[in-house]
Amino acid sequence: MFSQVKKTCKRIVGSSDEEDVPVISTRDWAEKLTHDPLQRTISYVTSLFPIFGWISRYNLGWASGDLIAGLTVGIVLVPQSMSYAQIATLPPEYGLYSSFVGVLVYCFFATSKDVSIGPVAVMSLTVAQIIKHVNESHPGEWSGPQIATTVAFVCGFIVLGIGLLHLGWLVEFIPAPAVSGFMTGSALNIVSGQLPGLMGISGFDTRAATYEVFINTLKGLPRTKVDAAFGITGLVSLYFIRWACDRLSRRYPSRARLFFFFGVFRNAFVIVVLTIASWLYTRHRRSPDGKYPIKILQNVPRGFMHLGQPDIDPELIKALAGELPVATIILFLEHIAISKSFGRVNGYKIDPNQELIAIGVTNTIGTLFGAYPATGSFSRSALQSKSGVRSPASGLFSAIVVIVALYGLTPAFFWIPTAALSAVIIHAVADLVASPRQVYSFWRVSPVEFVIWVASVLVTVFATIEDGIYTSIAASLALLLIRLARPRGHFLGRVTLHNTNESTSRDVYIPLTPNKFLMNPHVKVFPPSPGVVVYRFEESFLYPNSSLVNDAIVDYVKAHTRRGKDMAGVKSGDRPWNDPGKNSEEDSDERKPILHAVVLDFSAVSHIDTTGVQALIDTRTEVERWADRPVEFHFATILSPWIRRALIAGGFGVGNLSTHAHEEIAPVTRYHDQYIADPQHADPTKDSHDRPDDPEAQVGTPEGSARASSEGTIQEVFTGAGAPMMLPSTPFFHLDLPTAVRAAEGGVTRAPSIMETGKD
Repeated sequence: MFSQVKKTCKRIVGSSDEEDVPVISTRDWAEKLTHDPLQRTISYVTSLFPIFGWISRYNLGWASGDLIAGLTVGIVLVPQSMSYAQIATLPPEYGLYSSFVGVLVYCFFATSKDVSIGPVAVMSLTVAQIIKHVNESHPGEWSGPQIATTVAFVCGFIVLGIGLLHLGWLVEFIPAPAVSGFMTGSALNIVSGQLPGLMGISGFDTRAATYEVFINTLKGLPRTKVDAAFGITGLVSLYFIRWACDRLSRRYPSRARLFFFFGVFRNAFVIVVLTIASWLYTRHRRSPDGKYPIKILQNVPRGFMHLGQPDIDPELIKALAGELPVATIILFLEHIAISKSFGRVNGYKIDPNQELIAIGVTNTIGTLFGAYPATGSFSRSALQSKSGVRSPASGLFSAIVVIVALYGLTPAFFWIPTAALSAVIIHAVADLVASPRQVYSFWRVSPVEFVIWVASVLVTVFATIEDGIYTSIAASLALLLIRLARPRGHFLGRVTLHNTNESTSRDVYIPLTPNKFLMNPHVKVFPPSPGVVVYRFEESFLYPNSSLVNDAIVDYVKAHTRRGKDMAGVKSGDRPWNDPGKNSEEDSDERKPILHAVVLDFSAVSHIDTTGVQALIDTRTEVERWADRPVEFHFATILSPWIRRALIAGGFGVGNLSTHAHEEIAPVTRYHDQYIADPQHADPTKDSHDRPDDPEAQVGTPEGSARASSEGTIQEVFTGAGAPMMLPSTPFFHLDLPTAVRAAEGGVTRAPSIMETGKD
C-alpha cells in the first residue's frame, strides 16, 4: 500500500529514476539540527554567562592586574563620562550613571577582558540629535533624560534580541573601511561641536552640520570669552603631557611603565588643576543673577537620584521610531569592532552574539538607574588593555571609582569648567580620526572601498551622522551585490610543473591568458584537448550571476568550436528565424573541433540555487544544439552535498543517455513548455512534437557518443584502502580538476601538439 502511494506521489511530482541516486535529504539536515537537544539547550544557557567559565580560576595574580587596570580606567572614566553627557545635552550625572552600570554589568556577560563599556562620543552625539529631533516635533512634551533613557531601553532590547537569536553575523555586512569612514566623520562632527564650548563662543546651533559649525565658530572668534583660557590651556596640557610621557618612555625604557601611568592620569590631573583654578577665579565673582564669569558644571546631584522603574511612554517610542535604527546600529557596531580588534591583538576570540547580549543587558538594566545608551569605548579599552587587565572583573573596580565619585566628589564637581570638559572630549575623540597611513592602506587594498570611506566621511561632515552611516552601509551592500552579480570566471588551460629534485610532475590549470600581475605572462599554457572546454567560476552560482556563466560558456563554445550540423542546405521555411541561412566562415571552419565535453571547476562554488541549476540546463541545451550531439558536463571539486543534490536534480552527474533538451527545473508557468515552445523547439523526446526536418530540434544520440556511454572516460580515484573516493552513482562528479579533465579527454583523440607540456 505504502509503495503504491509512493509511486503515485512520484508520478504526480514528476519524479524520475535519477532521484534514486543517493543524495543528502532534508531529514539529514533536520537530524543534525536537532541532535541532542538537551545538551544543546544546556550549552546555550551556560554560554549566556561566560563568567562561569573563568571565575573558578580567578587568583591573586589576576586580581592585582584587574585592580590596577580598573582603578586606572575609573579615574579616566569619571571626567570623560561627564564630558560625554555634555555632548548628549544631558546633565553630567547621567554620564556617571551610564558609566557605573556599563562597567559593572558588562563583566558578568563579557567575552572580552579588554573592552570597557560606558558613554562614548558618537553614541552621545546621536542621543543629542534624537533629543533635538523629538523636541522639534513634540516641543516640551518629554524631557531630554526621559528621551535618552527610552532610547537606551528600546535599543537595548533590540540588540539583546539580536544576540539571543544568534544574528550577530549581520554585523559582518559592514566592512572596516565603512566603519572607519563613519567614525572619522563623526569625530570631526564632535570636534566641531566642542570648539565653541572650548572658546566660550555661543549664539548658534552646535548640533548643525560639521561644516556649518566650523564656519560659525570662525565667525564667532571675536566673541571669545575667558572660557578659552581654561579650554585651550587644558587641551594644550593634555597633548603636552602625552607627548612628554611618550618621549620619556622611549628615552628611559626601564621606567616606561611609570611614565605610562603618568600619561594615563593626565585627564584627571588637568581637570583637578583647572577646577582649582576655576574655584579661585569664580568664587568671588558671582553676579547678582547667580551667573559666573565662566561656564561651570555647578550642581551635580549626589548618588543615584533617578533610581527606579523607567518611564517608557509608548507615544515617545512612536515619536523616535525613525531614529532607532541608526542608534541601534551605532550601539553594536562600534562595540563589536572594538572587541574584535582587541581580541585579535591579545590572542583570544570574542563571541559576537554574546557581546550583543552583554550590550543589550547593560542598556536595559541601565534604564533602572536613569542611564542613557552605553557601548564599548576604544580609548578606555586601549587604556585598560595597556594597564595589564587580566579578566573582565576589572570593571568591578572601575565601578567602585564611579561610586566614590558619585557619593563623595560631587561638591567638587560644582567648579569644573565646561571648557575643560570640552578639551577632554576633543583630546579623546581626535584619536578616532583615521590616520593618513590607515587611509592609504584602504587605497592600497581596495580603491573601491577607499571611495566608500571618502563618501562616508563627506556625507557625515556635510549632512548628519545618520546619513553618513546609511551611506556607508548602502554603498557597502551595493558593492557586495555587484561583486556577487559580476564575479570573475576563466577558461583554463594546462601547465605541467616539474619537480627537478624528486623527478615528479603534476598538471595545474590556470587561465589561458595568464595575468601578468599574478604569474609569469610568458609561461606557455596549453589548452585542453580539442572539443573540451574547462571553465572556473569564482563565486557561488546564484540567481544574480547565473546568466553571466551561461553567456560566457555559450559564447566561448560558439567562438572556438564549429557547428555540428551544416545549415546551408536547410530550406528557409525549416530554418529558425534568427538563422542567416548559411554557416559563417567561422562556424564552418574545419580546423575547429566539435564540442565534446565541458568541465566546470566548482572549487570556489559554495552554494547553488534553482536559477543557477536552470542556467546550467540552458547552457547544456544551447551547446548541444550547437554541437548537434550530446555534450558531457563534468564537475570538479564539489564542496557541498547540497550542491551535488541540486546538480543531480538538474540531470547532471549521472551520465545517462537522455539529452535533457528543453528541460525546465524553474518554469515560469505550470505548463511552461507546452504553452511557450514552438513546434521547432519542442522537446524531441516527445513524439507529438517531433519534426523530422527540424535542423535544430533533432539532437540525436549517435552510437558510441560521449553521453551514450561513460565507459572508458571516467577514471576512478581510489584511496589507499582500495575504496573509490567518489560515489559510483555520479561518474561525472570528480575529486579534482585534473581527474575531471582526463575523464573528459578520454573519448577525444588528442593532437600531438597538445600533449606537450610546459615547465615552471
